[in-house]
Amino acid sequence: MMRKGIPVYLFTNVAPTPFVAFGVKHLKAVCGVVITASHNPKQDNGYKNFFFQVYWDNGAQIVSPHDKKISQSILESLEMDDASWDISGVLTHSLRKDPTAEVEAAYFDELSKYVQYKQQNSSCDLKMVYTAMHGVGWNAVQSCLLTFGFPPCIPVKEQMLPDPEFPTVTFPNPEEGKSAMNLAIKTADENNVSFIMANDPDADRLCIAEKNDSSGEWKIFNGNEMAALLGWWCWHCHQFKGSYKPADSCYMVASTVSSKILLSMAELEGFNFAETLTGFKWIANKTIDLENAGKTVLFGFEEAIGFMVGSLTYDKDGVSALGVLYELAAYLNRQGKQLHQQLATIYEKYGHHLNNNSYFICHDKEKIKHIFTRIRTMSGAPDTYPEELGGVKVKYVRDLTTGYDNEQPDNKAILPVSSSSQMITFTFVNKAIVTLRTSGTEPKIKYYSEIRGTGSKLSKEELSSSLNALVEAVINELLEPKKNQLLPKSE
Repeated sequence: MMRKGIPVYLFTNVAPTPFVAFGVKHLKAVCGVVITASHNPKQDNGYKNFFFQVYWDNGAQIVSPHDKKISQSILESLEMDDASWDISGVLTHSLRKDPTAEVEAAYFDELSKYVQYKQQNSSCDLKMVYTAMHGVGWNAVQSCLLTFGFPPCIPVKEQMLPDPEFPTVTFPNPEEGKSAMNLAIKTADENNVSFIMANDPDADRLCIAEKNDSSGEWKIFNGNEMAALLGWWCWHCHQFKGSYKPADSCYMVASTVSSKILLSMAELEGFNFAETLTGFKWIANKTIDLENAGKTVLFGFEEAIGFMVGSLTYDKDGVSALGVLYELAAYLNRQGKQLHQQLATIYEKYGHHLNNNSYFICHDKEKIKHIFTRIRTMSGAPDTYPEELGGVKVKYVRDLTTGYDNEQPDNKAILPVSSSSQMITFTFVNKAIVTLRTSGTEPKIKYYSEIRGTGSKLSKEELSSSLNALVEAVINELLEPKKNQLLPKSE
């Protein structure tokens, strides 16, 4: 690009993905590109299965029509100039500038606006172990802690610095649970620490774990549980800000496969909830649309441990989310409470929201196509989906591959449709929702489920039993894992 006369901001060293999203907006660049394996295995290093993350000039990941136009331009430019392979003068080129110092300073200055209790944070008794998961988060997190006024954390030394070989984990994704968090738990136990925070390698995702003070057992929070905590905290803090906006002008946003806990909060508190397609590009662009309409977006999330606090970045951001969630944990600690207790309080107020999410691995694309075609033609004709599963009646079906949605008067889906991916959602009469979808970057058939206890007289245990039985029926009746030789998620 520089050889074509286009100025380029090029980070000299590896940087967290959120810095690029923020940098595009701050520097008023026309686009931004991140090349990363993110949390994928080391075999996917580079273009993430030839996928690279592109931001438009608004700081959000690209959506149509930009994605299609970029793809077309790539196809028209497959023949590269020989000079393109010569990178010897890139770092010293007159049109190249390293944005690191400016972007970091502006980012943490903006982040300081989200700090609520800096003076109390300086004397925080809640020690924290942090792992960068062999990624780029360590330096950014140290600056984040300084911004919030927290004392230094205890790093997992073996995973502190970037290493594309990911030598201590098979899958460098803290969402995988203890298989990825073993070293962090070991470090915490050795240092008598009860709280762990983890970023994935490119630091746009966040995971936390907490040792129960009573039982001594570790709990690794899933994305939906963390969103319940962050959503509650963002609303709590907003109500006490000097710039408080009325509830009816405020929004929280989540993807369609994520928990509806924010919807339940919105129904009781009076703010608004917006649902988007899966993928943070949709959450970010929805946020921008709402802000352009004069609305305030307090929080957005996706269940795959991706969180956007306010609009510091128009993307998931594991650095800012870490600071905000640590402040919540410290706030509770000063009251003698832990996060799991606050989570229970949230569910008591807004209703239990129980999830059962996982996936099967399938490398055969034709088999995947057959599975979803069968679901759409249960009676032999198009759009004849199952009317009940596991003895529970299906109330609505939304198919974002074909555009069918019988909750709408014209049976046409409101959310965008993509024929290139599979995604079917079933809403049941017992307030359960189950979504089946394929992954865009991995050979997986994923299932997401939730049962909302809002207004229900059933206990948490009864709700859980109902959901698990329903999910088992969906798996056996629709996916037929034995017949289709689907491989379950390894524990």
